[in-house]
Amino acid sequence: MGKVNIIIRREYLTRVRKKSFLVITILAPILFAAVTLAPAAMMLLPDDERVIVVLDQPDILERWSGNEDVYLQYANPQNYTVDDLKAMIKEDDKFHAALFIPSGETWDPDFIANNIVFFSEGDVSMNVESVVKDRLQKQLTNEKLRVLGVDPELISGSKTTVSIRSIDISKEEETETSAAPKMAVGFIGGMVIYFFIFIYGGMVMRSVIEEKTNRIVEVIVSSIKPFQLLMGKIIGVALVGLTQLGIWVLLTTILISAISFFVLGEAMDPDKIAAGNMPNDEFSSALLTGLDFIGMVNFPLIIACFIFYFLAGYLLYGALMAAVGSAVDSETDAQQFVLPVSIPLILAIIVMMNIMTNPDHAILTWMSMIPLTSPIIMMARLPFGVPVWELLLSMGLLIVFVVISVWVAGKIYRTGILMYGKKPTFKELFKWLFFRG
Repeated sequence: MGKVNIIIRREYLTRVRKKSFLVITILAPILFAAVTLAPAAMMLLPDDERVIVVLDQPDILERWSGNEDVYLQYANPQNYTVDDLKAMIKEDDKFHAALFIPSGETWDPDFIANNIVFFSEGDVSMNVESVVKDRLQKQLTNEKLRVLGVDPELISGSKTTVSIRSIDISKEEETETSAAPKMAVGFIGGMVIYFFIFIYGGMVMRSVIEEKTNRIVEVIVSSIKPFQLLMGKIIGVALVGLTQLGIWVLLTTILISAISFFVLGEAMDPDKIAAGNMPNDEFSSALLTGLDFIGMVNFPLIIACFIFYFLAGYLLYGALMAAVGSAVDSETDAQQFVLPVSIPLILAIIVMMNIMTNPDHAILTWMSMIPLTSPIIMMARLPFGVPVWELLLSMGLLIVFVVISVWVAGKIYRTGILMYGKKPTFKELFKWLFFRG
């Protein structure tokens, strides 16, 4: 075991001391926090006021001035033409666009709706187009209702907003639940495991290929068994992954908490939240509501299972990647073996999208049991609630398959690590499993 510890320490220290490791480890949480909070920060920035000159021949906008982002300036239909509008846009930079609403020969809402035009130098802002379009649709709908003899106010007053609460009664104590935070947690958990398996599994494979190409491995195996070298590499890289993941989680949590507190200010006061005094600011209210949703997820179970599936999934694929690296002389030659190993992971990511709509589907249930796909699929299903027997069976099968994959990788590694100049086939790899030399 002492020799394995030496390999583990060497693999671990070699990687964590690299400048690239330190840079990525520090920058990744900053980038993640920035991406997470960028939409919120954009909501707080004041928008530039867009001035739109309007030629409203039927006067359907009823001199509506716009909102805080869009300001409408009206041109008299008797004194201005469409060509005048175009000239105003070209000559005066203060106008973002010009809006022409034709009246037609007769007052026909359908004609008006299909002949409204925006003139601008370049593209019209999507926000401007959306605001104006919504207003026009409302006005034209009201005019149609009046033509039909229906009071628009009556229709408007009859509209009712429905808010539905979801209550989970599966436990002794009824609790409010929501699918949104569960979808987010499951998706993030599955994607993180997917990327880490690929990144660190590939790291093991490249390390094996590099040592084999440089013939360093010939010196190493003279004092240590190939299987010990294999396990040292796999475990050492696993510790690197856990170290990096732990730092990322810690720094991301600190950054998001600090920035959120700075943005929200007094809105995050625990006493005010406990008293039910929610802030009026839309962003603050949305964020605090999101914090309530997060409480609907069983995070202790999610974190414990994430660590298990992260490690077990990595050990499973890391061993297979190490076996691939030992069987070839370059990364180019490794592609024919990497693809079959990667297909279950890619399939799991594709199928994971369906968990959001039907987490208990039979195919998803079985894929959360199959060891090659269970690290991703089970992590995505967990937030929605998984029977204990399914979770235990999935973990048990994964452990058994990890042992088998390590055994298979050890057999291939022992033979392939000292073979050069020949591209093995799948048939030869199978023979290596039973080679006793």
